[in-house]
Amino acid sequence: MGNKHGTSLPTHILHVKTGDKKGAGTDANVLVVLHDDQGKKSAPMKLERPLRDSLERGSMDAHPVSDTSGLGKIRKMEITMDAFGLAPDWFVESVRIEHQQDKSIRVFPIHRWIRLKRHYVFDHLDCKLPQDDEQKEQRKSELEERRKLYEFAPKAPGLPVQVNQLPADEAMSDAYKWDIESRKKTMSRQAGLTGLMTLSGEWDSFDDIYALYSDTIGKPSEQILHWRDDEWFGAQRLAGVNTILIALCSSIPEKFGVTAEMVEPFLEGLTLKQALDAKRLFIIDLKILEGIRHNPETEIGAPLVLFFQKGNQRLVPVAIQLQQDKGPNNPVFLASDHPMTWLYAKMYYNNADATFHQAVTHLGFTHLLIEGVALATHRNLSPSHPIFRLLAPHFLYLIAINDLAVSSLVSENGWVDKTMSSGRLGMFDVVAKAIVDWRLDIDGTLPKHLEARGLLDENVLPNFYYREDALPLYWIIKKYVGQIINHFYDSPEKMLEDYELKSWRQELELEREKGGIGIKGIPGSGTFSSNEELIVTCTSVVFLASVGHAAANFPQYAEYAFPPNYPPFIKGQVPTNKNPLSEEDILQSLSSKRQTLDVMVVTKILSEKGTNSLGDFEVQYLYDPVSVKAAETFRQELAELSQQIKDKNKRRYPSYPYLDPEHIPNSISI
Repeated sequence: MGNKHGTSLPTHILHVKTGDKKGAGTDANVLVVLHDDQGKKSAPMKLERPLRDSLERGSMDAHPVSDTSGLGKIRKMEITMDAFGLAPDWFVESVRIEHQQDKSIRVFPIHRWIRLKRHYVFDHLDCKLPQDDEQKEQRKSELEERRKLYEFAPKAPGLPVQVNQLPADEAMSDAYKWDIESRKKTMSRQAGLTGLMTLSGEWDSFDDIYALYSDTIGKPSEQILHWRDDEWFGAQRLAGVNTILIALCSSIPEKFGVTAEMVEPFLEGLTLKQALDAKRLFIIDLKILEGIRHNPETEIGAPLVLFFQKGNQRLVPVAIQLQQDKGPNNPVFLASDHPMTWLYAKMYYNNADATFHQAVTHLGFTHLLIEGVALATHRNLSPSHPIFRLLAPHFLYLIAINDLAVSSLVSENGWVDKTMSSGRLGMFDVVAKAIVDWRLDIDGTLPKHLEARGLLDENVLPNFYYREDALPLYWIIKKYVGQIINHFYDSPEKMLEDYELKSWRQELELEREKGGIGIKGIPGSGTFSSNEELIVTCTSVVFLASVGHAAANFPQYAEYAFPPNYPPFIKGQVPTNKNPLSEEDILQSLSSKRQTLDVMVVTKILSEKGTNSLGDFEVQYLYDPVSVKAAETFRQELAELSQQIKDKNKRRYPSYPYLDPEHIPNSISI
């Protein structure tokens, strides 16, 4: 390459990594110019193509160069491409320049499309604040282009924003892997369920449902044995798929028709006041579900539930009211009621809980919320910005996954319409209600959210396994994020002068109606005035994209696959009396056989982890020594926590493996 005489030994080797993006490879002619740290530069050199498949998607190619004698350590690199070839544009992940004499390596993380007939200049490590970057015009033009690519709007009234059209940059590497419909067919065939998927009608008995689970698809954990138990129902709030609702109860709400006489028989000798004072009563209030749209065959409650922590530290329900306002047609169900009537009340509560889980905990405030952050990041922060490089691993596949989810699962007559009481329209209603009050500095910041619910103290509500695992994860993530942010913003002036960061924040918090992302509660008053405010913000983003999504997503098969345990769909009206019921009454209200199989297969697919574990980044974006060391420490601390959680799970009931760092992906990748 660039060897005019054909005899000179190479002085440097360029190790070029082409990104794993759709259309990333190129057959155009690539010219490079290298600059050293003394200001000397090489002549333009053409990357020779000895192999026809060099510079192809996902490839790593070595290019020896010999026209660089006299150059010292390479500080800067220019890249241009001519018009040759049918696939001119080229996505470069990184270039590593190896000096043959001392074997030193200089890394140029590019992470960009190199466009035809444009001139690019990249510095060693390519990670600078905009005010310190010599390539200000290059950054400006790139961001102008990205704003056009990443235009956004809500897909339905009141929802968080999504990208208008999926950019080519966001297309996934392996389309089949992420095609839900294809995977459903494959899994159904492998599990021997293909013929069953055409079945219609209701189940004849609970045993009829038990018999469904094949060795291939697997039984959904302990719940298939214990789903009727009150202790299991309590454990679902602490180690299930929706752990963000339960709160300490300091007084019984006026609208909740609970009296001391009703519940004291279940309080192990305590009076109602004593149980409240001892912080052993807990509550969930799903008022948000009041008045939402729903499937014509169903009705969704807006329940309140009172829980008691027993002397053995197990949590049990003691009272359930299925609608908001107390009254004669809205009874308070108690554990002393007819067993099937009490069981049905618990199932109706879980139906409401599942509605909230899929709409808010899962879709609204992991998938859609983080997509908004990703869009603002692409539109306002250069790929050379340290905050872009910090957050980018946690956006992997997210925008494409959301695009697929809307088109397949949450589409008209899609999976949600067919299998959930709310249907997609009710789901949208709940998200739109929740977004009004959601704040990043409370709901999106784990310690503050636990504190707001009265649950930050680990002595309150023991066996809250989500809190037990999620809090250490939050602090480990915050430490990692803080090390990187404190390195790049080592003086107050750097943050004040960072105009890309200001633009990013402004778009994040600007109301959706005015063209922004519309996130409330970003720390600070209109601007980041301290490192801590930015650290808390970025920690919340990383946490929600990794830990928050893992907690909401990966227990889905365990919870949903056996319909009586956590029914997404119940036919008929919310109960208005406490008449005795039979097993047949309950079975007639559950999902049909076909609905059950559809829920079973899809939640099994969604519960599978297909990407790297937290800290093991699919793509490395940060190469400076401080960030590399921070990532090493991050991985080490996660590994130590992983072992601690594994040890705890040997003694836990139920087991809670979902926040073992080994099982948490970096991003919302499914």
